Amino acid sequence: MKAVRLLEYGGLSALQLLDIGWPAIHEGQVFVEVHAASLNPFDTMIREGVLRETLPLKLPITLGGDIAGIVVDVGPAVSGISVGDKVYGQASVVAGNSGAFAEFASTAASQVAKMPNNIGFNQAAALPLVGVSALQAMTKHFNLKRGQKICIKGGAGGVGAIAVQLAKHIGAHVAATASGDDIDYVAKLGADEVIDYKQYDFTEMLHNYDAFFDTVGGDDFSRAYAILRQDGVAVSMVENPDEAEYLEHGIVALRQSTVVTTHMLDQLAKLVNSGVITVRIGKELPLEQVQEAFRVREGGMVSGKVVLTIK
Repeated sequence: MKAVRLLEYGGLSALQLLDIGWPAIHEGQVFVEVHAASLNPFDTMIREGVLRETLPLKLPITLGGDIAGIVVDVGPAVSGISVGDKVYGQASVVAGNSGAFAEFASTAASQVAKMPNNIGFNQAAALPLVGVSALQAMTKHFNLKRGQKICIKGGAGGVGAIAVQLAKHIGAHVAATASGDDIDYVAKLGADEVIDYKQYDFTEMLHNYDAFFDTVGGDDFSRAYAILRQDGVAVSMVENPDEAEYLEHGIVALRQSTVVTTHMLDQLAKLVNSGVITVRIGKELPLEQVQEAFRVREGGMVSGKVVLTIK
């Protein structure tokens, strides 16, 4: 089968499309014919070796996490998923799976679920990590309620756009940052206020908010306590907060590590099926153009997810 292999840490040339053997299927795993996969910033961090100290990997590996495809085999001790099911989820080697950017993947059954029934493989592949990240933040860390106020930094990004839609579905007042054409996009998602971060400092404009969700990182996170009320919650997908500084202001701050599970994917699928959530795809490229796909995503050349079409 064809697979995108990371031969060594480095730039785009470290990615090579090679013919390799099929991955083995183990207990608790499913074997998926991959129809589409999507890129995430985490994939770039793995490729560049940024995480080699905390997540040591024995190269070469097949890169990628997000997948959508059809189950062609199931291992022992798997229930709830059958051959022929259309599934979406994660297949990252970091979690002991075989990797997503390939024609086939072996992955834990606990990290996939049946796809939403109203979207195709490309859209489904764009959803797992960003969708579960937003859902986990809203339901677990913020426990967001109707009438509360949340600021979402990076409202047009993969995680941010889902977060805006979820927060509005819950009934919260949503402020989000964006710039350029993305300002209109975030407003159409339902945000009550969209702040152009290139012109304005949101920490000087917003006050008495219940929650702050940082999806892109940057210095703003260290100052976000200025917009939050006492007992407010600040969560970052990127930055490690100074928890002591936040506690001085009566605020809980944490960095989120997203955990993709069947349960969370099932919840996400229900929201997609009911029309609460949509995902924006910025570029679709064949597996053979994986280097170009990374170049497009890392260069910020498109708004929306970059998807590899595999079958």
